Amino acid sequence: MTNPQTEFDSPWKEILQLYFEEFMLFFFPEAHREIDWSREPEFLDQELQQVIRDAELGKRLVDKLVKIYRVGGEESWILIHLEVQAQEESDFAKRMYSYNYRIFDRYNRPVASIAVLGDEGINWRPKQFGYDLFGCRVDFQFPIVKLLEYKHRQADLEVSRNPFATVVMAHLVALETRSDRLKRKEQKLALVRKLYEQGFRREEVINLLAFIDWMLTLPSELEREFQYEVEQLEVERKMRYVTSFERLGIEKGIEKGIEKGIEKGIEKGLIKGIALGLKLKFGESGQSLLPEIESIQDVEKLSAVLEAIETVDSLEELRKVYQSASE
Repeated sequence: MTNPQTEFDSPWKEILQLYFEEFMLFFFPEAHREIDWSREPEFLDQELQQVIRDAELGKRLVDKLVKIYRVGGEESWILIHLEVQAQEESDFAKRMYSYNYRIFDRYNRPVASIAVLGDEGINWRPKQFGYDLFGCRVDFQFPIVKLLEYKHRQADLEVSRNPFATVVMAHLVALETRSDRLKRKEQKLALVRKLYEQGFRREEVINLLAFIDWMLTLPSELEREFQYEVEQLEVERKMRYVTSFERLGIEKGIEKGIEKGIEKGIEKGLIKGIALGLKLKFGESGQSLLPEIESIQDVEKLSAVLEAIETVDSLEELRKVYQSASE
């Protein structure tokens, strides 16, 4: 796979949308308690993009605007800024303020702005913007989370079943191993081992594996070693979350996912893995099932098809796998 090691924003953006409730519970538990999670949060991407275009500030952040309902029934908006590049930005607090007041001005909605800082500067903690002129005072304050602080909470991260514990560990490993790819491979394997031990549902495992793989890219030789060691780990533990064909699907999906998002990327990648598996096992005749398989938009169902390729004896037997899953 090829992606710049500083390209952290795409995986963060998509994992945030997949697990927004878990994000709030992990980083902002007090706010989480005030939200009515029986009502589905709505991501207001179009509204946010309009504000960003108006602001003309140049976008280097992962920004998400989310409509939620509080426990009492009141509609509220949350603006989440993720500064996940490994660098500081002098105008960060000003940008936070600008987005906040522009949303309020355009939509007349009070907005809670929160920030997650994934940089390497331990002392960089922007959380206030303001000025005081001739008795006119602006004082904008916002809560932040500094990911570096979790380096001292490794034991807590390792036992947590919140997906964002794994996300944080992967992010910290990415920062720590920028110049040591062998160490990155070792820590990447350790993360996968912990992931398998946590008891996540299979779909969660696949999503988090995709995030880990996206964040912790390796040179091709080390990547092959990593894949082999993961397969050995699965044999030892007698569990196969991801087949060899599916691994190829995830890898292809990550490449697509840089543009289209983790979930959609995995879906496309799994289809590529299935196509390869069909060709390897059934030759050109295996491609006859592809039009049907390409119409499947369920990650779990596609995963089941990939698993079945290794055990079925005929194309008709494979067709029954996804047809029965639809019933």
